[in-house]
Amino acid sequence: MSSQAPQTPAPTLPPTTDHPTESVAPMSDPTEQTQVPDNTDAISPNASGSTSTTAESSPEANVENNAGTNAETSIDVPLRTIQTFMKRRTHMNKHAEQALTDPAYAHYIVNNTSGDGDLTGIHDLRALFADTEVTPNGAQAPLTLEIGFGLGDSLIDMADADRERNFVGIEVHEPGIGKCAYRAEELGLTNIRIINGDAIQLLQQLPENHIDRIQLYFPDPWQKKRHYKRRFVSPERMAIVTRALKTGGWFHTATDWEHYAFWMVEVLDNLDTLSNYSGAGNFTPRPDFRPQTKFERRGLDRGHGVWDLIYTKK
Repeated sequence: MSSQAPQTPAPTLPPTTDHPTESVAPMSDPTEQTQVPDNTDAISPNASGSTSTTAESSPEANVENNAGTNAETSIDVPLRTIQTFMKRRTHMNKHAEQALTDPAYAHYIVNNTSGDGDLTGIHDLRALFADTEVTPNGAQAPLTLEIGFGLGDSLIDMADADRERNFVGIEVHEPGIGKCAYRAEELGLTNIRIINGDAIQLLQQLPENHIDRIQLYFPDPWQKKRHYKRRFVSPERMAIVTRALKTGGWFHTATDWEHYAFWMVEVLDNLDTLSNYSGAGNFTPRPDFRPQTKFERRGLDRGHGVWDLIYTKK
């Protein structure tokens, strides 16, 4: 079966914007804030209501410039796992629990629903939609992968609004996986599949030029300088992302942390494989196809900022 899909049309976006000239305080949901000792890894809720994105096995990459310069990889650091997420314990409502245990929802969840996600055998996301009796779009429909979808609200809304496009979400947060599957069944969606596990590992297993869109909304900003190596957007991780992205496809990210926003511009603008849709150094106003989360709306009402970036693969 071919892993190629039709060329992705250019997105319709609002006019571009330059860097904001005033410092805008990042927003967070105070009811979700988790306090940890300074010598531990901080958990930082964001506008998606999630604290998880993905993990990576690579040489440790430390970025020490507060302005957001490219990461430098030390050749003296041994190979070890650097996670960009931290799983947290949280309440699981009855709908999420039902979706994780009831066989009626099993077709939405690709692999195991609890514990660390076993990605063995997942080498082709398009194959998840090959059975047109179950997923009428088929394997060659446009394909979007969302990394770290949190509770899945925006992912479900996007899949519902664009039913001719296939969506795959990957997450490590079990209540979010369950809630997403429950809502998918509730809406009768046939164009979405959910994976439990490490997004970087998954991307490394996929073919090149495989995905039309990859989206990363409100990843953990890892505010402390010594944790910058955990930020998802780094040259090393983005090389893995762009490998799986189709030529002409695009990477869309959004953050509510100003420092991380400028960090991402610096990293992404300096990658030879990507082109800033809005021009080097610019952010993109939130496109209509990205739904706002309740945390995002709450922050905007308080005057906080949100920054979107879209890059196309050359």
